[in-house]
Amino acid sequence: MTVKLRFVFCLLLLCQISLAQKDSITSLKEVYVSDKNLKKYAASQSVLKLTDSVINKNEALLTDLLNFNSTLYFKEYGRGMLSTVSFRGTTSSQTAVIWNGININSQMNGSTDFNTISGSDYNSVSVKAGGGSVIYGSGAIGGTVHLNNDLLFFNRFENNLKLDYGSFNTIGINYKTSISNKKWSTQIGFSKNSSTNDYKYLDRYTWRGEQRRNQNGQYDIITLNANVGYKINDNNILKLYSQTSNTDRNTSLITETDTKSKYVNGFNRNLLEYDGNFGKLKTNFKTAYIFENYQYFADNSTNNFTYGKTENLITKLDLDYNLFKSTQINAIVDYSRTNGYGSSFGSHVREISSASLLVRQDIGTDWKNELGIRKEVTDNYKSPLLFNFGSSYKFNNWYNLKLNVSRNFRIPTYNDLYWETGGNPNLKPESSYQGEIGNVFTFKNITWTQNLYYIKIKDMLQWVPGPGGIWSSQNQDKVDSYGTETLLSWKKSYGKNIFAVNATYTYTISEDDQTKKQIFFVPFHKATGAISYSRNKLSAYYQVLYNGFVYTTEDNNPDDIINDYTVSNIGIDYDFKFLESFKLGFQVLNLLNKNYESLENRPMPGRNFNMYITLKF
Repeated sequence: MTVKLRFVFCLLLLCQISLAQKDSITSLKEVYVSDKNLKKYAASQSVLKLTDSVINKNEALLTDLLNFNSTLYFKEYGRGMLSTVSFRGTTSSQTAVIWNGININSQMNGSTDFNTISGSDYNSVSVKAGGGSVIYGSGAIGGTVHLNNDLLFFNRFENNLKLDYGSFNTIGINYKTSISNKKWSTQIGFSKNSSTNDYKYLDRYTWRGEQRRNQNGQYDIITLNANVGYKINDNNILKLYSQTSNTDRNTSLITETDTKSKYVNGFNRNLLEYDGNFGKLKTNFKTAYIFENYQYFADNSTNNFTYGKTENLITKLDLDYNLFKSTQINAIVDYSRTNGYGSSFGSHVREISSASLLVRQDIGTDWKNELGIRKEVTDNYKSPLLFNFGSSYKFNNWYNLKLNVSRNFRIPTYNDLYWETGGNPNLKPESSYQGEIGNVFTFKNITWTQNLYYIKIKDMLQWVPGPGGIWSSQNQDKVDSYGTETLLSWKKSYGKNIFAVNATYTYTISEDDQTKKQIFFVPFHKATGAISYSRNKLSAYYQVLYNGFVYTTEDNNPDDIINDYTVSNIGIDYDFKFLESFKLGFQVLNLLNKNYESLENRPMPGRNFNMYITLKF
């Protein structure tokens, strides 16, 4: 309750500050991002940025947005339930989620549940393929997902409201207001996504012959955001980002006789940032406090639950110096202290210090080189020396070659180290070497990116059965993952008619180094496609997702697979031009009523509908 009261007070304070600074002076549009290194040190890797128009064409939760518009593969425990990711054949803990430049993967299990995040809460969502541990730390092996709130400094007062209502009593509310001038920039937002989620299973029936429904699948996700920036002068800027969220979610039943359970989790994130410009020297200082917690009710008809909590304090200093006109050096030092306590892993404190050195050299406008090294120090494990080297060379207007090699890692989590039965305090971090080649072709309105990559992972952390049937965490396997990624985009105008096409495809081999078996829940093939059309006030789109089959066991038993599936959506909206914009839209999801699941015994819904109103004023 104290946290909520503080947050409400913060919202009121920000509103008063912003309104007091409102004036009519016209100024240039200036945008300040919190994750500057995403742009500065990613020239040699593939970065896919999802625009507002793409975000608005998808369902609210981040899983749906990334599943239909990127090469990431998701495993969902049913609609709206736990959702984990696989990037380039790696595990869910080997993809780092970055919030305004800060790694927010759970300190308890090392991953992020993408069904607890709404993409519309952010100004931009980007997906960077390949290693990034030198900058972002643990887990950035397969790639990183970036959630950014960009602050703009120009005169504006803008409101955006989106209301959704769909099948299974699904309700979505997203409201954002932005108030700024040349000194202040404020963003305040609220989102709510909920559903009774009682959809019918297309091929399953009760013993009475009635069609089964998804039982105990209700969920309710509420998130509040408040971000403010103050430009002291042209060379000094303060920024504050705050976000709090609560997810109250039941867990869908596999059989009708299962005990009904539920999982309640939440987080509170606060980030204070300072940017200073002193000529050749630029400074960036961040300090963040991140709190996360969960409660699991094995029987939601009782008040008995297990729980876990972590409090993470992070401080980070980034000094950027222009050594020469073409050469930049970044020295980064950071410190984090995590206090974790829970019913299954006790109470433990972990402190980590690290130092990084980054160098960027631009030889003309066509050749860019990047170099980085990082070393962490802690009492909990011995960290390897991490490195990253990349080069990007633009041969001509239509071909750009990118090369990157890196060493990355993932640290053991609280669950890995301290779980009451099976935790192992002697674990080593996972370590990986990675190489990739990127080819970018640009022909008029077409951009085609072709990536080839190879990842070698050692000391992979896995829970394996031991004496007496007790599972424990071990540094077990070596894994080789390699494949290719294709990204294609095209846009063309014919008078007032605008057409756009976007597509992705990935072929992935991720196999155990000893058995040569494909890692389970990693598809060999995944593809997405989207076609959109707009003319004046009308716009429409069609999108499709194909996931190849996956093995569900380590031995790749052909009888233990989840079949491949193809799912498509269609949507249309019309802008009545009331106020600045007033759109009424309608979507048909799973248009062809396909029966599919991404996890065994967790069916997804058949054809369903959603309608929405978006208002901008």
